[in-house]
Amino acid sequence: MSGYIVGALVPIVLTLLLRNSKKVKKRGVPADVGGEPGYAIRNSQFASPVETAWEGISTLAELFEQACKQHSDKPLLGTRKLISREVEVTEDGRSFEKLHLGEYEWLTYGKAFEAVCNFASGLVQLGHRREERVAIFADTREEWFIALQACFRRNVTVVTIYASLGEEALCHSLNETEVTTVICGDKELKKLVNICGQLDTVKRVICMDDEIPTVASGRWTITSFADVERVGRENPVDANLPLSADVAVIMYTSGSTGLPKGVMMSHGNLLATVSAVMTIVPGLGSKDVYLAYLPLAHILELAAENLIPAVGGVIGYGTPLTLTDTSSKIKAGTKGDATVLSPTVMAAVPAILDRVRDGVRKKVDSKGGLSKKLFDLAYSRRLSAINGSWFGAWGLEKFLWDFLVFKKVRAILGGRIRFLLSGGAPLSADTQRFINICLGAPIGQGYGLTETCAGATFSEVDDTSVGRVGSPLPCSFIKLVDWPEGGYLTSDSPMPRGEIVVGGPSVTLGYFKNEEKTKEVYKVDERGMRWFYTGDIGQFHADGCLEIIDRKKDIVKIQHGEYVSLGKVEAALSISPYVDNIMLHADPFHSYCVALVVASQHAVEEWASKKGVAFTDFADLCQKEETIKEIHSSLVQIAKKSRLEKFEIPAKIKLHSTPWTPESGLVTAALKIKREAIRKAFSEDLAKLYT
Repeated sequence: MSGYIVGALVPIVLTLLLRNSKKVKKRGVPADVGGEPGYAIRNSQFASPVETAWEGISTLAELFEQACKQHSDKPLLGTRKLISREVEVTEDGRSFEKLHLGEYEWLTYGKAFEAVCNFASGLVQLGHRREERVAIFADTREEWFIALQACFRRNVTVVTIYASLGEEALCHSLNETEVTTVICGDKELKKLVNICGQLDTVKRVICMDDEIPTVASGRWTITSFADVERVGRENPVDANLPLSADVAVIMYTSGSTGLPKGVMMSHGNLLATVSAVMTIVPGLGSKDVYLAYLPLAHILELAAENLIPAVGGVIGYGTPLTLTDTSSKIKAGTKGDATVLSPTVMAAVPAILDRVRDGVRKKVDSKGGLSKKLFDLAYSRRLSAINGSWFGAWGLEKFLWDFLVFKKVRAILGGRIRFLLSGGAPLSADTQRFINICLGAPIGQGYGLTETCAGATFSEVDDTSVGRVGSPLPCSFIKLVDWPEGGYLTSDSPMPRGEIVVGGPSVTLGYFKNEEKTKEVYKVDERGMRWFYTGDIGQFHADGCLEIIDRKKDIVKIQHGEYVSLGKVEAALSISPYVDNIMLHADPFHSYCVALVVASQHAVEEWASKKGVAFTDFADLCQKEETIKEIHSSLVQIAKKSRLEKFEIPAKIKLHSTPWTPESGLVTAALKIKREAIRKAFSEDLAKLYT
């Protein structure tokens, strides 16, 4: 019995001691920097920006080679074997592909390095010259990573392109960079053939799949990935390693406004971010297993997959549609990627974490009864503890809830997750707390941009606050500069506010063939440091952590002179269980806002069932007045809780039943809304909301 008493009392005593301690841990401290006057902060642990964490290593090519030599016999890259592929047809005639996937088949560090060297030699034998550029246009997979490292060994610049990119943006990216070789999958090859007449410089295509689809294009030679490796193995060529300042990647942004811009990243830029992230992920090392499923054309995933080999870890490949046992492409009764791999570390964008949260809640709600009551009790007890109450579930009670309730939830992602990295968009406080409790893992919420190689800020593992993005990464300085037009000043009290400017070795070289835009947002100070003006508005907390509070481009002045921050309002309202996606619209000629809402089918149909609302299908349900009234009422309640001004709350809404996807062109590959595309697509809906 004494053990139980100790287990209960120790957390209470520790909590009281910590609460009584007035000392605030300084995560970021003031920095002396050049350039435009402002309020600058650096990481408290590093007096100057980190450029590399490995002595003698200055490029990603050197880093990968060193890792392969150190861990030659250890597994590195894993891909699941395809057992069968089936098509299921639903009662309404729609067909869905279902996959039965087997265990992971592994490539060791040694074999991976051999494949990289062979592919690099094969590129030369195909006729690709060093000064020419290669584009990788495919979903994330083992071959993507091998091709990337092979290009690095020949100092060939890689142009990264999202697999979901539309034809216009695809043509623009390939033509602007004058790509001569495209490496792609069979699906992407079909897209290329559709636009072959519009591509000016492409000479050769390498297909990652063994079975190359029958396509007609006399303009290119088409070779399989395996054949390029074989030719390279038979005709080896020495490496031509890059320098730190050489351009490693031209990464095309996902293009939330207009055509995508190509961001030029040097090996030094990328290495600085990889080095910085290594220092803030606790205990990252050879025992870690990383589940790779985000687009490698996104800087978050590219940095992560270059970091894991550097510490001797393992990368297992998956997809968003096969991630869990209940994912849409997984055949019923078979296992998803996370269950088979049991990863310890994952990167995610908020939209993915929101789906995990909604999936768990849906399952709990459907069970009902005692199971739901037990889950709700466990969740509220742990939430109370995480929020700082010593009356919450600590010690043995925490262990009990983890064993009885949350163990089943943790099994969704394999049961071994110890750290999650979230980036790409703001993470809601509700989702952050849900993941903390149900998965029992800290979330490192990061802030960065393609233009800063994802390097800017990152929340530390012991920081349990929500709504903030942490202190500066060891590779970055963060500076706030005044934006008088928006009313944000570094002299503001109690917290300095202003436009966020990022400086340091992770700040990229600029936009490819776009000197005008580069000069607009990139500046070099009198000390030689590069700074990037983000357009985001932030404020610093007393401990040196950053909070994103606004965005310059998202601010609209409405009829009576009030300013509305579209992104801020959308982030607040998106926590409604009825909302799958939302876009706020403000018209300068009107005094109120409106919103387009993609409704959450499960939540809305559940509400309709409880209320006895009859409907033929989900589209019909979204048109009903009572549905619109219920969802609008939910948004108003949340807006008031979030302390939004009356003019910021949408006065009218239009419900949509069909999700916005990258394929539809309404959201980016990173699942951010494409505001202009949505406005154009639903211009009639918006016009009616103002009548």
